[in-house]
Amino acid sequence: MPPTTPYAGKFSTSTYNNNIHLHKYHQPMEVSYGDMCYHDNSLVSGSLEALIQHLVPTVDYYPDRSYVFTFLLSSRLFLHPYELMSRLCHLCVEQHRSGDLLLDKIRIRDVAPKIVQLLTEWTETFPYDFRDERMMRCLKEMSHHLARGDEYSWRAMQQMTQRLIRRLAALGQYEEAIATLNASTAERPTALKAKQQNGQRNDVLSVCDDAFILAQQLTHIELDRLSFIGPEEFIQAFGVKDPLDNHKSFFRKRRTTNLEAYVAWFNRLSYLVATEICMPVKKKHRARALEFFIDVARECYNIGNFNSLMAIITGMNMSPVSRLKKTWSKVNTDKFDILEHQMDPSSNFSNYRTALRGATQRSITAHSNQEKIVIPFFSLLIKDIYFLNEGCASRLPNGHVNFEKLWDLAKQVSEFLVWRQVMCPFERDRKILQYLVTTAVFTEDELHLASYETEGPENHLEKDSRRSLRTSLLHREHR
Repeated sequence: MPPTTPYAGKFSTSTYNNNIHLHKYHQPMEVSYGDMCYHDNSLVSGSLEALIQHLVPTVDYYPDRSYVFTFLLSSRLFLHPYELMSRLCHLCVEQHRSGDLLLDKIRIRDVAPKIVQLLTEWTETFPYDFRDERMMRCLKEMSHHLARGDEYSWRAMQQMTQRLIRRLAALGQYEEAIATLNASTAERPTALKAKQQNGQRNDVLSVCDDAFILAQQLTHIELDRLSFIGPEEFIQAFGVKDPLDNHKSFFRKRRTTNLEAYVAWFNRLSYLVATEICMPVKKKHRARALEFFIDVARECYNIGNFNSLMAIITGMNMSPVSRLKKTWSKVNTDKFDILEHQMDPSSNFSNYRTALRGATQRSITAHSNQEKIVIPFFSLLIKDIYFLNEGCASRLPNGHVNFEKLWDLAKQVSEFLVWRQVMCPFERDRKILQYLVTTAVFTEDELHLASYETEGPENHLEKDSRRSLRTSLLHREHR
């Protein structure tokens, strides 16, 4: 079956209308499932039971694709994915159980392809839900159930499960690689300072002196890491406390692992930029590093890689870098001022949001993968989704789920999925990539000390700070 990720361009609160006429043929099994409320033919609320029931396909009904994505994404605000899967499988089984084995087999055969389609959408869009062994057991049980009535659907279930297992294996390999990379950066940056002074340590310019190529390699890293972020991690980052939080399932322990790793990458890149600027002993080398990263940031902007762009700007705005007045005096800052203006946080990042809309529009009409690249400033994306969730109640006074809010959450996350699936068109340079993800960087204290060592303190406060940092870092080295 084809991939089922919804496209943001087709996603709005009205997309549910495509199958709205089918709802009247799909009555809840029992009145106790409750009603669902509509406004201008759009679903706006419903009881949790009714919404779950509305997810269940029948012979003459299949839920709208955007409804499936929206409910599977946001239902975890109310119940654990395993609980939803358990209820869903129970309803699928019960709706065609009559007590007559032959009739049951016919009913299973008729509805089986739609059940497979629904489970395929779940496993392909939210595969990490299935790191919970209980979810995998549900899949296995449903596969056995479908085998009673439809061999084709049983085979489709087997193929779907194999794809899911491959995806989860790739996730495991990715997480192991990230752990290995983190371990490889364990070398103490203070020792690297001595190496730099002795001319023994490479800097970024010795590895790559072409700003466009470095921006391309940064884009590789961004897209690689984005591809492993599950859409559900955005919801789980602020989801209500689940009574199963203490359960020892794989799923619960890894709620937002890949999202957190991506934020950590942003921080690492910022500190790498600051380290590369503060480390050189000679002023002309520091100025050259500054100019180079300004050019890299501009190339990131042109590519549509806003996350690396912001990380670079953040690194150059760190106080250990910004205080290097003698270094900055040797640099033409016009290009940097333009970039800072584009990422200015005032008016809720209005300039950046305009640029993001432009990049998104370019992506929609793109004729090449390079034109399709949109890598958002990730921390702001998380903040937007967080405030969207916090700014509106998930439950209405009558106990209904506020589905208007869920539509909005899904629209934001759906757009991210479109950006995430772009294949990076640039050639990989393993040497540059290795340097970017493994070279050790200074901590905040080490950055401040390096800054004071390259351009001395300007006042008593900075002198006291340097003295304190020297003592503190020396003490750490001898522990």
